[in-house]
Amino acid sequence: MANYRRGRINDEVQKELSIVVREIKDPRVSGAMVCITGTEVTPDLKYAKVYYSVLGGDKKEVAKGLRAASGYIRRRIAQSLNLRVTPEFSFFLDESIEHGARIASILNTITFSDDEEDVGDSEGENDENEIS
Repeated sequence: MANYRRGRINDEVQKELSIVVREIKDPRVSGAMVCITGTEVTPDLKYAKVYYSVLGGDKKEVAKGLRAASGYIRRRIAQSLNLRVTPEFSFFLDESIEHGARIASILNTITFSDDEEDVGDSEGENDENEIS
């Protein structure tokens, strides 16, 4: 199977999973905001890795809820996508969003003193004078 087809299937599965996850009635999943961040379908379409992030909930409980609802999710994906084989889903927690937010907060706490900014400005002026 061509890679571009797998890419399109990955995108479609991710889009449908985002919709289906919101419909899950399990309180472990519905009590938290679950975002599907990516999918990787195997070339034979039998298996798919689903990467998700959780905001405002217990990550371990959400993982249990997603595993418990995987049969329902697979059935709903089969109904909405016209694939020869509907993949079995394996769910993996993606902490890249939290990691990025933590880095952003660290960068926001960094402050420069006025002395450091003045030194940078004066060095730039000297460089211009030397070139002339």
